Amino acid sequence: MTNILIVVWLHFIGDFVLQSDWVAINKSKRNDVLAMHVLIYAMPLLWFGWRFALLNAALHFLTDWPTSRATSKLWQAGKRHWFFVVIGLDQAIHLTCLLVTLP
Repeated sequence: MTNILIVVWLHFIGDFVLQSDWVAINKSKRNDVLAMHVLIYAMPLLWFGWRFALLNAALHFLTDWPTSRATSKLWQAGKRHWFFVVIGLDQAIHLTCLLVTLP
């Protein structure tokens, strides 16, 4: 149970707290910024070792590539409900990946 709580909070720190506004806005437009987002995201995950961090960085990129683009379009279209549905889906996928790969 302790490792589950640790990985949930490390995810929150890496995916939200450590990210700048510029990265958050531009990760949906540029793959290099998305890669920067993922690198920053993975840093706290090193708590569980480099293999865990690297695997989840790759999974995070694969998840955020479509979801960040979808949320950007939904936000611009004023479709707030579906924007938040996709945000929730994105987070559910991330947490599933983290828990399934947790050592």
